[in-house]
Amino acid sequence: MNVKPTTRIVFLMYHELEVPGRRLCQAEPGYVRYVVTASDFCNQMRFLKDRSWRGFTVSEAIDFPAQPGVAITFDDGCETDLSVAAPLLKDASFRATFYVTASFLGKKGYLSTTQLQELSALGFEIGCHSLTHAYLTDLDQSALCREVVEAKSRLEQIMGRAVEHFSCPGGRCDRRVAALAAAAGYKSVATSRIHATSKTSNKFELGRVPVMRSISLAAFDRICRAQGLWQLNARANLRNAARRVMGNNVYDRFREVVLR
Repeated sequence: MNVKPTTRIVFLMYHELEVPGRRLCQAEPGYVRYVVTASDFCNQMRFLKDRSWRGFTVSEAIDFPAQPGVAITFDDGCETDLSVAAPLLKDASFRATFYVTASFLGKKGYLSTTQLQELSALGFEIGCHSLTHAYLTDLDQSALCREVVEAKSRLEQIMGRAVEHFSCPGGRCDRRVAALAAAAGYKSVATSRIHATSKTSNKFELGRVPVMRSISLAAFDRICRAQGLWQLNARANLRNAARRVMGNNVYDRFREVVLR
C-alpha cells in the first residue's frame, strides 16, 4: 500500500457491525448490504495494521498526517460502535470518528447516552449524523436547522465537549446544508460521494467510500489505496440520477423491492 497520505487520503464509511446471535437494528436489504461482520472488520483492521497503516479520526485526516493511513468513520451510532468496533480499534491502536444520530440514542440496538459518553471517554471522536436521519435536501430551513444545529447541541450537552464534524444521512448534501453546518461551528461535512480527499478538497464536501458487506480484502486494499474509485463513483452516479428523477422516498421503496 503505497499511496502518499500527504497527497490523498480515503475516508472509509462503516455502519453497524454484525455479531452472531445479535439482531441487527434493521433488516431491510438496503440496510444489510452496508453491514460488515465483526470478523471481516477485524480482518480489515489487522490488514491495515500489518502494513503499518494507521486509522485516523476526521480531525486527524483533514490535517494529512505524515503516516500512511485512512480515516475510519461510522454512521448512525449503533451499539456495536462501542461493543465491537471500539475494542478492535483500540487493539490496533487506531482512532476513528463515530457520527451519531441524536434521536437514535437509547433506542434498541443503538447507543445509550451512557454508552456514548463511554465511547467518547475512550478517546474516539464523536461527530453528528443529524437529529432524526432525515434526508436534509428535502427539508425546509426550519427543519434543517433542527437536524444540523439542534442535534449538535444535544450531543454536546451529553458529552460535555464540542462536536465538530457532521455527516449527511444518505449522503444527501447541498450548498444549503454545507453553509448551515459551517455557520453552526462544524469544521467539516462528510457526504457519500466516492472519491479520495486531497488538501485542495472542500472540507464541507468530504468524500467517503462505503465498506460493503462481504467485501474481499483485495477489494478493501484497492479502496484504501484509492484505486478504482472512479468505477464505484460511476455506479453511484447512476443511482443518484435515478434518485433525482424518482425522489428520495420513491427511490428507497424501489431499491428495497429490487434488492429483495
